[in-house]
Amino acid sequence: MTTTIQNLINQESLPASYADTVKKTILPLAQHIHSLRKAREEPVVIGINGAQGTGKSTLTEFLRELLTTHYRMPTASFSLDDLYLTRAEREKLAQDVHPLFITRGVPGTHDIALGQRVIDQLKAAGPGTETRIPVFDKSRDDRSPQHLWPVFRGRAEVILIEGWCMGAAPAASESELMQPVNELERSEDPEGTWRQYVNRCLKGGYGRFFNQIDSLIMLRAPSMECVLEWRTLQEHKLRERSGVAPKESEIASEAAQPSRIMSDEEVVRFIMHYERITRASLDEMPARADCLINVAEDHSFGEPLIRQRS
Repeated sequence: MTTTIQNLINQESLPASYADTVKKTILPLAQHIHSLRKAREEPVVIGINGAQGTGKSTLTEFLRELLTTHYRMPTASFSLDDLYLTRAEREKLAQDVHPLFITRGVPGTHDIALGQRVIDQLKAAGPGTETRIPVFDKSRDDRSPQHLWPVFRGRAEVILIEGWCMGAAPAASESELMQPVNELERSEDPEGTWRQYVNRCLKGGYGRFFNQIDSLIMLRAPSMECVLEWRTLQEHKLRERSGVAPKESEIASEAAQPSRIMSDEEVVRFIMHYERITRASLDEMPARADCLINVAEDHSFGEPLIRQRS
């Protein structure tokens, strides 16, 4: 197992100290998922929620490899990001419902039916079945051609699904929904059309999709302010590596996509799309998550707080 962990650390360009995180946080989670699967007859679906920058993709990669290799439980994984509607589908949604839907991210911009088909096929697969796992190409802001999707062979005993809004709940009341939380909602969605549609999606198809989760893991960021800081820092690092300066004139409602380097102003606007649901999840999800992991300002993980479902 030590070799596997070290290989993953090298693969993900993580500091050597991440081995302590694996021992303290990730291995107990893997054991929890292993025990959960052993107690049931069917494959288990694990949801991993975490705001931008919390490290959910890295966590998912470690869990998938450890469960498959060392617990002998074939594990498939995908991100909600890989279920984004195609660019053409979002353009139609933006035209028919609200212009803000051109920016991918919020509920309503995913093909949840596609995600359900993947889960159903992974669960029902025989030894020789091949299941293609969707991939979204953020550099093109469009779904990758199906022949480029990776193939999972056989039946999955564990299915990991990670996403910033995984397991999110709809707004508690109409009055809460209609109170803007930021300038984006105030100036670009004054009638609440965009956020009402997002909320209906959470109540409907997304809610049904989330209800099949056997265990919800939450990576809890310290605050919304930290999420903005982390996302801004990420763009600064990308800028340093590429040597490309952002063009302030490119700040526009349709341009705020994480597929290219954003200016600080673009990051602020982009994060506003996520703010309402992120804040609500930070407030209410810790009380109902099956596993809660506190993420510190330096991105370090605390020990997982695991609850047993009755």
